[in-house]
Amino acid sequence: MATFSMALSLSFPTLTSSTLPRFNRSSGMAFASVGKESSTCLGVRVTEGVGKLPKVVLTSAHGSEAEIYLFGGCITSWKLSNGNDLLFVRPDAVFNGQKPISGGIPHCFPQFGPGPMQQHGFSRNMNWSIIDSENVEGNPVVTLELKDSPYSRSMWDYSFQALYKVTLQMKNLSTELTITNTDKRPFSFNAALHTYFRASVNGAAVRGLRGCKTLNKDPDPKNPLEGKEERDVITFPGFVDCIYLDAPNELHLDNGLGDVISLRNTNWSDAVLWNPYLLMEAFYKDFVCVENAKIGKVQLEPEQSWTATQHLSTA
Repeated sequence: MATFSMALSLSFPTLTSSTLPRFNRSSGMAFASVGKESSTCLGVRVTEGVGKLPKVVLTSAHGSEAEIYLFGGCITSWKLSNGNDLLFVRPDAVFNGQKPISGGIPHCFPQFGPGPMQQHGFSRNMNWSIIDSENVEGNPVVTLELKDSPYSRSMWDYSFQALYKVTLQMKNLSTELTITNTDKRPFSFNAALHTYFRASVNGAAVRGLRGCKTLNKDPDPKNPLEGKEERDVITFPGFVDCIYLDAPNELHLDNGLGDVISLRNTNWSDAVLWNPYLLMEAFYKDFVCVENAKIGKVQLEPEQSWTATQHLSTA
């Protein structure tokens, strides 16, 4: 097992000093400023992405690859060794550091959907920092961090730490999200990983949700209809926006393009299926969203933490 700790200083013009990856002197390894690209450890490099936003590129020894934008902590690409990208970024996505990146795996925290703050909260609108990276037997791992700021406190006046660990293997992409209450008061939140999968919507199907209680936002998103899922195989014949409560910890997505993707999780208690249909007529046929979520409130006392994992894999 080979393990490398990360420490580097970057000079991306889009980052402020508060969002640069911080130097970890205990690692014993340092990387000097190298302008627009630097390596943190074997299989992990930071480079300039679309809109000159910094992104982390993970490359496994097996030929798979993933890309993560520090803005939003958003995974935008997961390619197998054959070059197939299993994630989808919408063609109307904006990479300007002002609006969330529409596609890949955006974060929803500390709010899922509409509510007292902006849609899906603020974590997808902020710069995350790299705090560690390593390579374990050819599998790159990077850990990102998000902390409260004046921007987040303008909507949600609490001190917190979010750690997001991403691991890439030959046919697996795993994430671990840990939220810690660093405030002196308790707080509550909900969260989700709003995963966009590349798909042929006419052939896509999800298995594993039969028997779940549903909150169906079709036809009225503001007044979800309560029900129970009776189907073994769920397809996307039109507009789909449905929450599945107390979902099992493993689902299977056939993307209609020849890939069957397993979604395993711990502590993401719910699931969401979404396709906008004619609301996004130009490209709705090219993706489906299958999201792991925590719809009910998570309550954390000071110094308490909550952790949820997601493991995406193909056969």
